[in-house]
Amino acid sequence: MACITKRRGRYVIDCYDQKGKRYRKTIKAGSTKEDARRELREIEIKIQNRTFINERKMPLFRDIAKQWLEYKKTRCRETTWEMYNSHLRTHFSTLNDMKIGLINIATVENFITNKQQETVSLGSIKKILVTLNQIMAYAVRHRLIDFNPVRDAERPNAIGKIEESAGIKVLNPEQIRALLNAAPDVKYRTIFLLAIMTGLRQGELLGLKWSDIDFEKKQIHVKRTFNHGRFFTPKTKESIRKVDFPPILAKELAEWKIASGQNDLGLVFPSKAGTPIECQKLMLRHFIPALKRAGLPKMRFHDLRHTYASLMIEQGENIKYVQNQLGHSSPTVTLDVYAHLMKDSNQEAACRLQNQIFEGTGHNLVTLSGRK
Repeated sequence: MACITKRRGRYVIDCYDQKGKRYRKTIKAGSTKEDARRELREIEIKIQNRTFINERKMPLFRDIAKQWLEYKKTRCRETTWEMYNSHLRTHFSTLNDMKIGLINIATVENFITNKQQETVSLGSIKKILVTLNQIMAYAVRHRLIDFNPVRDAERPNAIGKIEESAGIKVLNPEQIRALLNAAPDVKYRTIFLLAIMTGLRQGELLGLKWSDIDFEKKQIHVKRTFNHGRFFTPKTKESIRKVDFPPILAKELAEWKIASGQNDLGLVFPSKAGTPIECQKLMLRHFIPALKRAGLPKMRFHDLRHTYASLMIEQGENIKYVQNQLGHSSPTVTLDVYAHLMKDSNQEAACRLQNQIFEGTGHNLVTLSGRK
């Protein structure tokens, strides 16, 4: 039977946990009996849910994180596991020495605020929170805590979107032509052109095979990606897609196919050894030097994908079509990333609406507005 007593001016909780072991806790000085009752009720709920752990025996966040990481080792891609491992080594120093049961919503929101102050990008914060959420969910499943505080914490949406948009760099048509002219040879000029004209991710582009290209329909079927020295199936069903490409790219690809010859893997862009090109080598040996020769600012290879998206949006393509071509999970994702590229005024659209309603009807707007 649980009870509250008073000893030396401080209230003491006395009860038995779900395993029948006696638990006593002295409430901090200055607390009222109502404070003690409130804490006892919380303890009794945990005992009822069989999640109560004596504070002295409660594991640290770092220990549960290590257990979870080991659990995930055979349950996710190698590259995903490496990302989780990197997060644990780099981002959770403020949580590592905390008791797992003492991490609450306020703790998580402070953690998010600190990451923003460290100028970590929105995309990185979201990935870190995915890792944190899974660790805390693991603790819930193993009855170490009652609930997952990450689930109810406020996410960094508004500020983060502005930061992420500010980090995007895109090339205009003149700069695109300068980059292509500065490419070291036909192979890399074709790689850069393909990235700009289709929006393929770097790994999708490097994993491309000639059998994926339909020259008749002018479409590329994205079936795999190449990262960290291995081929992978795209993570989401939306990433497995057919991407349209224009005649100029069809011509360049056809010429490159003849010039490159055959290779055992059937790769569109093999290395000299006939294996896929490594992402870092493409960046450091070819892309960045080409930017310098063209007099362009330093940017990520991924910004060629952003360039494709920005040009498609600028010319008024349907956002659903752009989403499908990029392989995003929904139009919302596309809008979140590229909404800042959309014009806030469009007289052409207003005129098209006018013509659709009044053209050919004989109606006179002056007459309409002159009615009393």
